[in-house]
Amino acid sequence: MNTKKEPYLVKGKKDKNYAWCACAESSNQPFCDGSHAKTDKQPIVFKAEKDGDMHLCSCKQSTNAPYCDGTHLSL
Repeated sequence: MNTKKEPYLVKGKKDKNYAWCACAESSNQPFCDGSHAKTDKQPIVFKAEKDGDMHLCSCKQSTNAPYCDGTHLSL
């Protein structure tokens, strides 16, 4: 598993599509690199709503994935 607790701070570009890694196997965290093929998880594909900072979940436990909801604070 290639995860950490604190969220990843990513500079998003409005209307750009991203594929967030949900399986925690990607070597390109927090983004998908195709490693999920050996798991039962699928990446979450989303479009950035605005230019600027995105706090993407790294612990893979957020109820608001791909965005961090603070769940890592209780792990």
